[in-house]
Amino acid sequence: MTYSVAVSGASGYAGGEILRLLAAHPDIEIRTVTAHSNAGQPLALHQPHLRSLAHLTLEDTTPEVLAGHDIVVLALPHGQSGQYTDALADVPLVLDAGADHRLTSPEAWDAFYGGAFHEPWAYGVPELPVAGGKQREALRGATRIAAPGCNASTVSLSLAPGVAAGVIDPGDIVSVLAVGPSGAGKSLKPHLLGSEILGSANPYAVGGTHRHIPEIQQALVAAASAEATVRISFTPVIVPMARGILATSTAPIAPGATDADIRAAWEAAYAGETFVQLLPEGQVPRTADVLGANTALLGLAIDRAANRVVVVAAVDNLVKGTAGAAVQSMNIALGLPEDRALTVNGVAP
Repeated sequence: MTYSVAVSGASGYAGGEILRLLAAHPDIEIRTVTAHSNAGQPLALHQPHLRSLAHLTLEDTTPEVLAGHDIVVLALPHGQSGQYTDALADVPLVLDAGADHRLTSPEAWDAFYGGAFHEPWAYGVPELPVAGGKQREALRGATRIAAPGCNASTVSLSLAPGVAAGVIDPGDIVSVLAVGPSGAGKSLKPHLLGSEILGSANPYAVGGTHRHIPEIQQALVAAASAEATVRISFTPVIVPMARGILATSTAPIAPGATDADIRAAWEAAYAGETFVQLLPEGQVPRTADVLGANTALLGLAIDRAANRVVVVAAVDNLVKGTAGAAVQSMNIALGLPEDRALTVNGVAP
């Protein structure tokens, strides 16, 4: 069966990456691409690397244009997709790459985003440990899927095995991330100009203000086998690389947890997973290793002097962090092979 797809926000980074992956998907026909201010222009003007889709023209993002497809992917700025989802009730599968349907708490939404709260959808991180299993099970047959925040899923995948196994204390997590500016979207922002970021590292959303914090807390609470309080100090830093996240996350070792217990928790959590891989002891990943791949690579260290577990995670923020997670979740929902149109192989150099 071939599924017809409409992709909104197709002129942006996330929309473009979703299109790149879907263009290689044998079960997908990309029928419609939409935008707001760029409507009426050729897709190739904004995504010149997508040569197989150069025949498409950006249409207006309206419910009428998006309706009538088997699948709709919303790659819109936070707070914008919710206005369309009610009008797309007849679309069999809708995926939202924005934040509108990620959070289960109206209070958290109001504190970090504001505006109308929309119902939470199935969270699109299949490998994420949750109490009793994996998030993958919630995606089977799902009709509404919320793709994750790239920083949030990277940190959650880093620490959820330790929370689930009870070998770390989630009440004192510290995460510092080096992130590429593509995660902030394609619209013009002076602080993201090349002249501003080249040769510089720029912290942002410092002091507990980043919008991905409640998403991380939500995921780690879901991973806990018992009631847990999750506190996290989260500091992202923009660095001069177009793509990528390198997240270094630490948490206290739980009383009584041995080094063997700790490593076994991560090994058991991701054994057999294609797209989340724990590196051998003593190795840590680089962002270069995952460029263009739907892979999260994790390096695990145990710092007994500080009594903390250290996890270093590398992802491509536009693939495993966003578009790849969406396509992987779509495959699961449709009953297709999970790795269809996705690769573990990065691009080097």
